[in-house]
Amino acid sequence: MTSTAAGDAPRMPDSPTPDSPTPDSSNRGSSTPGSSTPGSSTPGSSTRERSSLDISKVLIESRAFLALALIIVIFSLLSPNFLTVNNLLIMSSHVAIFALLSLGQLLVVLTGGIDLSVGSILGFTAVIGGFLLRGVPLSMFGVTLYPSVPAAVLIAIVLGGALGLLNGVLVAKFKVAPFVATLGMLYVVRGFALLMTNGRTINDLSGEEGLGNTGFEWLGFNRILGIPAGVLIMAVIALVIAVVLGRTTFGRWLYATGGNERAAQLSGVPVRTVTVWVYVISGLCSAVAGIILASTLTSASPTAGNTYELTAIAGVVIGGAALSGGRGTVRGTLLGAFVIGFLSDGLVLIGVSAYWQTVFVGAVIVVAVLLNTLQYGRPGGSKRRARRKPGTDTGASPESPSAQNSSPQRSPSDPPLAEPSSTEPPRRGSPPTD
Repeated sequence: MTSTAAGDAPRMPDSPTPDSPTPDSSNRGSSTPGSSTPGSSTPGSSTRERSSLDISKVLIESRAFLALALIIVIFSLLSPNFLTVNNLLIMSSHVAIFALLSLGQLLVVLTGGIDLSVGSILGFTAVIGGFLLRGVPLSMFGVTLYPSVPAAVLIAIVLGGALGLLNGVLVAKFKVAPFVATLGMLYVVRGFALLMTNGRTINDLSGEEGLGNTGFEWLGFNRILGIPAGVLIMAVIALVIAVVLGRTTFGRWLYATGGNERAAQLSGVPVRTVTVWVYVISGLCSAVAGIILASTLTSASPTAGNTYELTAIAGVVIGGAALSGGRGTVRGTLLGAFVIGFLSDGLVLIGVSAYWQTVFVGAVIVVAVLLNTLQYGRPGGSKRRARRKPGTDTGASPESPSAQNSSPQRSPSDPPLAEPSSTEPPRRGSPPTD
C-alpha cells in the first residue's frame, strides 16, 4: 500500500508522462524497411520523375534550336540544293530582314508591350530612301536635289526612329494601349507611303554616277569575306543589343520593367524612359531592315513589309520570349528568325504552294505559343496565386462568409492596420546571359 504526498494526484499506470512521446508521435516519422504509407514515394520513383522533368524542361527551352535542326535535316533530304553554301548565304540574307525586325520587337515584348507598326515603318523608310535617291524637286527654286547615298540612308533611319519615338510617347506618356497605338501607326505610316508614291513602286535605285548617288545596291549585293553585308549588319546589331541587355543598367531596367512594372517604378527605375527608348530602337531596327530590303531589290514598294509585323512577333515567340514581358534573349530571337526564314525558303525550294506556306508558318506559331504557355504558364496566373491568402487553399475566397467569420473582430478604437508594402523586387528582373 502506497501513500501520496499532499497535493499530488495518483498517476495511472498506463498514462504517459508529459515528457514521454506518445505512440502516435513516436511512430509518425518511422517506418519499417518494407512498409510504405499512402502518398509516400520511393527514392527510385522520385529520381525517375525528376529526370523526366529535367528532360522535358530541356526540350522545351531548346525548342527553337531543335526546330531549326529538324528543318535543316528534312529539307536537306528533300532537296540537294538546300544545304549548299550559296543557298545558305542567300537564305541568311533573307533571314537578316526578319531578324532585324524581331530584335526590335524583342525589346518591346520584354517590357510587356507589342509593336505592330514595324512592317509599315520598314516599307515607309524604304520609300523615303528611294524618293531621296530619285531626286527631291524644289519647284519654287527650279532645281532638283540629289542627296548622296549615306545622307539618304541616314535620313531614312532617323525618320524610322522618330516614328518609334511617337509610338513610345503614346504608350508611356499618354497611357495608350500598345496594341492600339501601334495598330493606328501601322495604318498611318502605310497610308503616307501610298500617298507619296500613288501606290506605285519606285524602281531603278542604282542612281547615276554624275549625280553622286550611286552605290545604294552595295547593302543588298556586296559581300565582305564572302558574307552578305546585310547579314553582317544584323550580326553587329544583335551583338550590341545582347551586350546592352546583359551588361548594362538599361538592360536590367528593361527586364525589371517587364517583370513587375509597379515594383520597378518604386525601386527607382525610370519606367517611362525605358518604354520610350525600346520603341525608338524598334523603329531604328525597322528602318535599317527597310533600307537593306530596298537595296536588295533595287526598288522601293509602298506595300513592302506587309504582314512582316506578324513574322517579327513569331520570331520572338518561337525564340522563347514571354509575351507577358520580362523573359527573352537575343540568342533565342535569332534562332526563331532563322526558323521562320529557313522554313519559308525551304518550302519554296521544294515547290510548295504559297498558300501552304502560310499554313505551315501559322502552325509553327501556334505550337510555339503553346510551348510558351507550358513553360511560363498563363499570363497573370502567378499573380492570382499570389493574391490568395494562406489557409484558403480549399477554394474559399477571402470574401466568403467562412473567411469573414474566421477573421478577428476589431473595435473602432483599435489603431488602423498598416498598408502592405508593395516594394517587392521584380519576379522576372534578372537578365539572362546571351
